[in-house]
Amino acid sequence: MVGDTSKVSSTLDILDNRTGRQYNIPISNNAIDAKYLQAISADGNSHVQNRPVDGLRVLDPGFQSTAVTKSRITYVDGIKGTIQYRMYSIEDLFEHHDFEEVVYLLIWGALPSLERKLSLRNALNEGLRPPALVTEAIGTFPSDAPPFSMVLAGLAAYAASDPSSIPTAANRSGMYQGGDVGVIDEALVRTISSMTAIVALVYYRQRNRVISAPNPQASFIYNVLLMMGFVDVETDKPKRTMIESLERLWILYCDHEITNSTAAFLHVASTLADPISRCSAYLASGNVPLHAGMIADIKAKKYRLFGYGHRIYRTVDPRNKLIKAMLKESEEHGRQNPLLAVALEIDRIASTDPYFTSRNLQANADLYGSFVYMALGFEPDIVAAMMMLSRMPGVMAHWRETRVEQQCPLWRPQQVYIGCDAQDVRASKGY
Repeated sequence: MVGDTSKVSSTLDILDNRTGRQYNIPISNNAIDAKYLQAISADGNSHVQNRPVDGLRVLDPGFQSTAVTKSRITYVDGIKGTIQYRMYSIEDLFEHHDFEEVVYLLIWGALPSLERKLSLRNALNEGLRPPALVTEAIGTFPSDAPPFSMVLAGLAAYAASDPSSIPTAANRSGMYQGGDVGVIDEALVRTISSMTAIVALVYYRQRNRVISAPNPQASFIYNVLLMMGFVDVETDKPKRTMIESLERLWILYCDHEITNSTAAFLHVASTLADPISRCSAYLASGNVPLHAGMIADIKAKKYRLFGYGHRIYRTVDPRNKLIKAMLKESEEHGRQNPLLAVALEIDRIASTDPYFTSRNLQANADLYGSFVYMALGFEPDIVAAMMMLSRMPGVMAHWRETRVEQQCPLWRPQQVYIGCDAQDVRASKGY
């Protein structure tokens, strides 16, 4: 008998036909703890290949059914098509709250008072002025260099400009262990600001312009637009409508559970590396090629249609209707993109074509979100970096949760060895 079932109502009964042993494993939150599988062993029976004395392993390529952590931050219901941050629906936050409030909610678990919101704003704004070393590093690149390459260089320069934040350089191996919550909180705010400054610098380098200084009294989104030069020509300030649009869009992208990029960050974070360095892994996971193809070629498997389908959703992404409403607002303000008409036509065909409907393939929020960015005036070459930047608060929230609340151990996946045993090779050669 394995596992304490006194506090759970659901269990999983397993009969191991190799040994005849039975196991009773508790089910909690529709999941079982892998530690109970480690007790299921073949006891060294010679007919069981590949490390017979080890406990049972789960082979799950691509983590399709494996949960790597517990979380109270975000819940995505791919069957019902709903998203909630903490206890709030995405629709409620989209309609009634601003970006800074949602950032605070994700990271610290509750909506902030005005005083705490302004404190977060000040902390974020203080980190928006990049060190000279970062500016110089990005300035060495030609203006037509790939933006992600420049962002990665900026991250390296940021880390080099502050060795005290690197555990190995500062001789403080336990700096990000989680014992000092203040250190974690200061680091995550600094990381969000640093990434923002780097993306702004890259955007200006691509256009051979000088970055604008942030306004320490303004909102974080205001400063994102100000630093990147999205200002009214008459007032030299970002337009209110543009601030509101980016606020709402970033609320939708703030978090999405443990995505590939979030997992990449957390994987490196489990080694207790500094957060700036972890962002390199986070960004690398998002620097992927985008392609397009026509419906017939997609069905014939000649091309992949990026922006369609999602591992979680089996219905429409709930963010889509909100983003489409934003696109309609953009059209009403005269900001149109001819590519949007193409995307809408593809969506119209895909929504009725049996190939897509039978597989529950729907457009995901990234597809339409990219058109909101372009409607706001962002060029396509910076859109991916902006999307990664908008997800930073969620990534920081997950990092804080794994360190402060859970003390997550080192992430070290295992494998299932399917090669020959060394002794079998010797026997086959007559040794």
